[in-house]
Amino acid sequence: MTPATLSRPRSTAARATASVGVCTAGFVLGGATSFAQGFLPSAVASFANSSSGWTLVTVLLVAAARVGPALSAVLGAASFVLLTVGYSAASALRGLTYDPTLFAVVGLVVGPVVGLATAWLRTRDVRAALGTAALAGIGLGEAAYGLTAVAASTSPVYWVLMGCAAVTLLVSTARRVRSRRDAVLAVVLTVVVAGAFLLAYQGLLN
Repeated sequence: MTPATLSRPRSTAARATASVGVCTAGFVLGGATSFAQGFLPSAVASFANSSSGWTLVTVLLVAAARVGPALSAVLGAASFVLLTVGYSAASALRGLTYDPTLFAVVGLVVGPVVGLATAWLRTRDVRAALGTAALAGIGLGEAAYGLTAVAASTSPVYWVLMGCAAVTLLVSTARRVRSRRDAVLAVVLTVVVAGAFLLAYQGLLN
């Protein structure tokens, strides 16, 4: 995929349709994660109650939309917020109380980064390295959090799978980018993002 392909404009109708699809799916899947907490096997139950789970959903939705970087950033934020709102709505139907405010605000901050990073994965230059660092860093950071801070109350299986997925993305990008410099940059920044995410997450939840 070339930069020219990345920036090739879609029609207004196509962008609108993609945007509505991402927003609708975000709300529905957010609600689904609330219900999923009741039936997912314990080994992967953390998917329905983790930042990395919603990050993965957002990445898949934005990637499927195949829109430009700017709209991808907007849709990243919208997806995160609507996942949170959908989760809150479904929790209310289950007789549970969940205030979406905190993670909706987090989604407004992190969502654009995730959306933009997803769009940049389609390139083969430094943008791919930066996008990979953001996404793989989140995955590795929460995997580390899961295997340490909540190890006593959750199964390690999901956290290990998330960590492996993050490493797989990093290795794939390192092999795909055009220069060794970009590959090294992806690795270094992934470690930095993972560390920063771990510290921020510990501060937010503890």
